[in-house]
Amino acid sequence: MLRNYFKVAWKILGRHKLFTFISLFGISFTLFILTIVVSLIDHTFGAQPPENRLKTTLTISFGRLESERGGVATGPLFSPYFLQKTVKTLTTPAVTSMSSFHHPIVVYENDIKQSLDLKFTDGEFWKIMDFVFLEGRPYTVREVQDYTPVAVINDQTRERFFDNDSAIGKMITVEGTRFRVVGVVENIPILRMYPYADIWVPLTFSKEDLDEVRIMGNFPGWYGMALAQDPDDIPEIKAEFKSKLAQIDDPDGHWVDILTGANSYAEGICQMLFKQEEGDTGPIFLILFVVMVVFMLLPTVNLININVSRIMDRASEIGVRKAFGASSLTLVGQFIVENIIITVLGGVISLIMAWIVLGIVNHSGAIEHAHFTLNGRIFLWSMGICLFFGLFSGVYPAWRMSRLQPVDALRGGPR
Repeated sequence: MLRNYFKVAWKILGRHKLFTFISLFGISFTLFILTIVVSLIDHTFGAQPPENRLKTTLTISFGRLESERGGVATGPLFSPYFLQKTVKTLTTPAVTSMSSFHHPIVVYENDIKQSLDLKFTDGEFWKIMDFVFLEGRPYTVREVQDYTPVAVINDQTRERFFDNDSAIGKMITVEGTRFRVVGVVENIPILRMYPYADIWVPLTFSKEDLDEVRIMGNFPGWYGMALAQDPDDIPEIKAEFKSKLAQIDDPDGHWVDILTGANSYAEGICQMLFKQEEGDTGPIFLILFVVMVVFMLLPTVNLININVSRIMDRASEIGVRKAFGASSLTLVGQFIVENIIITVLGGVISLIMAWIVLGIVNHSGAIEHAHFTLNGRIFLWSMGICLFFGLFSGVYPAWRMSRLQPVDALRGGPR
């Protein structure tokens, strides 16, 4: 019977070309937008190299400071001193790290001028991030402590300065210091703000005074990371960080309230947006869910109206089948199968469109080092949304028409 449903559905799609085109366009365009958005979110926040351990990694980056007079400062504003006192002294995590956000510099080497993004890190940074090394190695904790002028560069920097030859042992001048290249890693997309840079050097070479006692740091700011041995250790790490935070006083007496935490990406965003103590992700996921439902509801309502019109056009067919004993359940099943077929077809079209557009974005260089993909998670989400569309937009029209009396159906519908 199911095979016959598919045969009939395929014939109907070819017979009602206008309805088919409108339905396919609405479904494919909506799913195309959703697929692109999901791919962007996954590429930015999902677990991907070098951030493979997001489930066990907490970051301390963004914060909110309030003064007695009501002044407010928000963003990546913490100083190295603050992170040394609150992050580097944590005992629960397996590894703690402190790094700067990247900032642009101009490098001259072999009469070549290039603009690069520079990041200062400690040696522990490389123990938390899983960079793919094309050659060489990361610099060590010891090399950072000993002020050893070593650097790690990305593949693009190697291509720019060393014509894709081996860069290990070669020198590059950064902000007046000659650094020896010890490692080359794959390019990291700029959307991954914590690991991203073109060149990484020990934080001991930063021109900022790392020991200056103050809460706020200089641009572009610093952040900390804590890697848990196990996901079950995360609540304990959060509690330990909170106790460290309570012991911090502003030496200048300017800031009276500090709002930050050891958080995941989503928790950190929620903490800043909603001024929460714990960074509850419920509100932001609720907002995203409502936006997604509304976005999907509009084309679904249109599809319901189209399906009602399409099925009404087949009223005489329904009447004949009911007159020969077809049950309401049989008719509903056929109409739902037809709708699922056209919805899945629209989903396939949307995936092809998304694959083409993402490929264009990747090759355009609009987002540096970006490599958007349609991975398994995105594919399953897209097909799940397809099935939702097919069921939701097909059940009501099918149920309505299956309830018609044969005589009414043969007349073209209820009068």
